[in-house]
Amino acid sequence: MGHVQDRWWKEVQDPETKEVTRVKTSLHGSGLRYKVRYIDPDGVERSKSFPDRQKKKADDFLIEMESDKREGKYIDPNAGKVLFRVQAENWLKGYSADAATRQTIESRLRSQLYPYFGKRSLVSISPQVVRDWLGEMNEQGLGSTYQAVLFETLSSILNSAIDDKRIPRNPCKVKSIKRPQRASRKVVPWAESRARSLQLALPPRFQVATALGVGCGMRQGEILAFSPDDIDRENMMINVCRQVRVINRTLVFSLPKRNKERQVPVSSGVLEQLDDHLEMFEAVPVSLPWDQPNGQLVAVNLLISKESGKPYSGDLFNKVVWTPAFKRAGLTYTNRQDGMHAMRHLYASILLARGVSVKELADFLGHEDPGFTLRTYTHLMPSSHQRARLAVDGVFKPRKTPSPQTA
Repeated sequence: MGHVQDRWWKEVQDPETKEVTRVKTSLHGSGLRYKVRYIDPDGVERSKSFPDRQKKKADDFLIEMESDKREGKYIDPNAGKVLFRVQAENWLKGYSADAATRQTIESRLRSQLYPYFGKRSLVSISPQVVRDWLGEMNEQGLGSTYQAVLFETLSSILNSAIDDKRIPRNPCKVKSIKRPQRASRKVVPWAESRARSLQLALPPRFQVATALGVGCGMRQGEILAFSPDDIDRENMMINVCRQVRVINRTLVFSLPKRNKERQVPVSSGVLEQLDDHLEMFEAVPVSLPWDQPNGQLVAVNLLISKESGKPYSGDLFNKVVWTPAFKRAGLTYTNRQDGMHAMRHLYASILLARGVSVKELADFLGHEDPGFTLRTYTHLMPSSHQRARLAVDGVFKPRKTPSPQTA
């Protein structure tokens, strides 16, 4: 059992009378007066000192330590002195094995979290500090979705500090803090005529990108890494098994997003466009490292490449091929709405309009959770109102013929 030591006073027993009296120590009046001494769960003696007139705080601290030991919630008070940056770097080791994801997270840490929290100790990050940081993000004009992503990253790092028994609770989770919310934006798919106009405006060697995007729902990196060898003609399927991306300024091949390969049905019309393209432009063999800049070289016959035979990064393709096509087509390019991802949205809307189930669509798009697909595209699903009316009319048969408007 621990105890609270008064460093300014000590008890002395008279050897003859056995009376105990309190006398001043040589430390009286200097330094912190009360010293709490206790044994931690590992059997190591710990201590913490308090100033004069804070005897109750010292007693309360001792009670808290002893209670936490009994309940298995003990945390060494010195453990929270670890700097946030040290904890974040340790957290990042177990966050994701995906190099591109780690690269993105590291960028957020360097640009947004380290400047504010990096040199703070974990124990010093109070709810007030978090609120002040949220206020600064608002003053900087950061978007709500970006704020939400940064807040989630901060909270996750502090959760890891709890797991490591460095802090007792996460200051991001107190009731007085309102976490930023991701902006909800309804997907507005292109009109099919817009996709056709853009396809015609693209240089001939790149027009096939729209067939893969609108016709197969492929992501940009998957389109740029597509090979004719990925076509299963017998089963009329396309194997989406790789993407091109940039890791530490180096182009690499890797598995599709979330390391999830998939198969997508390919229509006869899309297959004809692929074959027409191959008659004009042969696939070019390209070797890139797999997954990491120092990874094993993998050779792939790419459908889309530069005239020099070199592969495109997504950013370069956007800059020199994709965006200029809008101007040639007489279309206005809008950021976040007219990237190559817009072709996936059009693909989803086409399939939903033809009655493809959300579960099947999620598989074709490579979504891990069909619930995400439903939340993203539910407003594009055909209305079931008229089907519901007809079903009920099967029980309560109308006497009058419905008007054309009602029908």
